[in-house]
Amino acid sequence: MTEGPGSLPMVVPTPDLPPKVRIHEVGARDGLQNEKGTVPTEVKAEFIHRLADAGLTTVEATSFVHPKWVPQLADAAELFPMLGDIEGVHLPVLVPNERGLERALGLGARRIAVFGSATETFASRNLNRTVQESLEMFEPVVARAKADKVHVRGYLSMCFGDPWEGPVPVHQVVRVAKALMDMGCDELSLGDTIGVATPGHVQNLLSALNEEGVPTDVIGVHFHDTYGQALSNTLAALQHGVTTVDASAGGLGGCPYAKSATGNLATEDLVWMLDGLGIETGVDLGKLTATSAWLAEQLGRPSPSRTVRALTSASQPQQEQ
Repeated sequence: MTEGPGSLPMVVPTPDLPPKVRIHEVGARDGLQNEKGTVPTEVKAEFIHRLADAGLTTVEATSFVHPKWVPQLADAAELFPMLGDIEGVHLPVLVPNERGLERALGLGARRIAVFGSATETFASRNLNRTVQESLEMFEPVVARAKADKVHVRGYLSMCFGDPWEGPVPVHQVVRVAKALMDMGCDELSLGDTIGVATPGHVQNLLSALNEEGVPTDVIGVHFHDTYGQALSNTLAALQHGVTTVDASAGGLGGCPYAKSATGNLATEDLVWMLDGLGIETGVDLGKLTATSAWLAEQLGRPSPSRTVRALTSASQPQQEQ
């Protein structure tokens, strides 16, 4: 991909924002798990290698969930060993229970994630359990992981709105988030699963978590772009001091259990904004864009990312009129 006018944003640093942000790349797991067709294991492995080469330091690789529930990631045990040559990059995997943890640890995973819900309806539909029952299921998983000195991320979905229950009270989110942290999670990812959050809501939830003893430096944010709010919500989180942002290369993903959930925040769109703000990410936007354009070809459809479309279009030779 050639550099040209408009291929990089003008850098205008803004006071009171973090100097550096860690992007938690979720495209290979959260993105590909929503594909209608099965993506070949070799394509997934190359995708992850390309993401690492683009400078992403955390790439969530796969999920050790039973294939019945997420058939697109049924090849986790085959894929993970294909990533052993990637150095200096964290490769967390999602595990639903103790059996999933055993499989992940057996393949050498050193970072895992559990996936909870702030609402009862989604917990029932996604985990077939109540919120409390799901927390009880996670407790031995987290305890075993911590005993093995494995890093644990706690995902919390439906933090801002639920398609069945509507707006989710902040105190309800805080209660479940606090339970995840109290059981030993190292990190908390707040998910706007259906993309209904707005900046004020984001800052209100972050402040409420701080008041209950959850520090900003362990919080990550995970926004969906259903209503075009993902970047504005991310900026609101950065203004609060958050330095970990989840994003999906090419804007892949959604949620198989919540049909109103559209794609994740595109990593390229996030990097464009952060580059323009002078915030360090370590990500090469050209390489990342080329990776998402390549994957879009493998999937047989254009990338949803506005930045990928803009930069790919800008690099194409112009036809004479």
